[in-house]
Amino acid sequence: MTTTDDLAQASVEDVAGLIASKQVSPVEVTQGMLERIERLNPTLNAYLTVTADAALDEARLAGDEIAAGRRRGVLHGVPVAIKDLFATKGVRTTAGSRILEDWRPHEDATVVTRLRDAGAVSLGKLGMHEWAYGVSSDNAHFGPVRNPWDTERIPGGSSGGSGAATAAGLAYATLGSDTGGSIRIPAAFCGCVRLMPTYGRASLHGAIPLSWTLDHAGPLTRTVRDAAIVLQAISGADAGDPNSEDREVPNWLDGVERGPRGLRIGVPAQHFWENLDPEVERLCRAALAALEAAGASVREVPYPHAAAYAGAVTAVMFGDAAAYHAPNFPSRRDEYSPQVAALLDLGTQLPAVAYIDALRTLHRARSGEADAPLDGLDVLAVPTVPMPAPTIAGMREHDITLDIVMSTPIFDLTGQPVLALPCGISAENLPASISFIGRRWDEAAVLWAGRAYEQVRGTFPAPPLT
Repeated sequence: MTTTDDLAQASVEDVAGLIASKQVSPVEVTQGMLERIERLNPTLNAYLTVTADAALDEARLAGDEIAAGRRRGVLHGVPVAIKDLFATKGVRTTAGSRILEDWRPHEDATVVTRLRDAGAVSLGKLGMHEWAYGVSSDNAHFGPVRNPWDTERIPGGSSGGSGAATAAGLAYATLGSDTGGSIRIPAAFCGCVRLMPTYGRASLHGAIPLSWTLDHAGPLTRTVRDAAIVLQAISGADAGDPNSEDREVPNWLDGVERGPRGLRIGVPAQHFWENLDPEVERLCRAALAALEAAGASVREVPYPHAAAYAGAVTAVMFGDAAAYHAPNFPSRRDEYSPQVAALLDLGTQLPAVAYIDALRTLHRARSGEADAPLDGLDVLAVPTVPMPAPTIAGMREHDITLDIVMSTPIFDLTGQPVLALPCGISAENLPASISFIGRRWDEAAVLWAGRAYEQVRGTFPAPPLT
């Protein structure tokens, strides 16, 4: 196994095992990742900032601690990377914007601190859509992030660098944020796993917001088990984030290997299966059929509130974003891209009554209404996005953002946990993705469903660029 190639595509668990058994050191693993970033990042533009010297220092410390018998856990010595809207002490944090392009925070975001406490090695900061307000990661200030399956295509957004880096083996796990699909869309387009936890599970202290009411922090990984491991590290109440909740953080690997037999899956009858690319529908239906053949039960269920949730999430997002940017917009309008400025214009024009009505819908959804379709079920299953990744040029010519986010924002509004993972490769050699949705605070169910599908599907291939 070579550090720069085979090892780069290993799982967190596998590389952690090699480190624990002293077959490789954290320094060797980190150096290999840095060499790979140097080779591939000029093509992908996944990283905005690479902290090579600091990463090697952290790796040396991890190696010394492990050698002294002070191993902190699975993530100790494992290289990861951070979306560039999570504050990192002394390291520039841009949120993909011109306004913050030289900002160096005085403290880490809570989720970054928790990864450091777990012993993870930070490789640097990942590119994203400007201010997290879009799905292409075609950044007007720092250039487009490119998809490792086809570099002429978008990686999704807003966490495009996180998706590209994870899929291409430029980090073993990455952090992203999701407000309307901002991690699930890159996971779908880049062919990796994304776990969006229940709203309030992971702290947003130190994360530059798009919407305080909708933002979720969470991991991108290449396996379901790895997603559980990273979520375990970053979860828990935080006094710095009043929206985080004091809930037990269970060991999500317990029970994750139960397999498909006995898993009860509901397929919403409304909204989610409409206007799909035929290849995406074929691959998602095939995934459900494979689970059913392996012992899961699959049945159609009503989902009556899709339209109401989709409408409400737009009002909440537009209103929150306009409020956050009010100190700088429109007074510094020329420092925003035209696309983001246009969205902020819509937010400034939003009637207060529309925002309040949307919040009432959100509170109903999070108070049990959105969990009701799961009665007698473990998870719901829907296509993550309705089509494979479009081209960068095509998105510039005809922006199809509204088509891409047909379904993903609904679950940011409901605050339910969602796990997205690849379910096949289209005729154009692009990944498709299926999502499993659970009740609030039941991440265990979506991890079980995702792992059960992984067992049926087998190993998913790495993208061609690698």
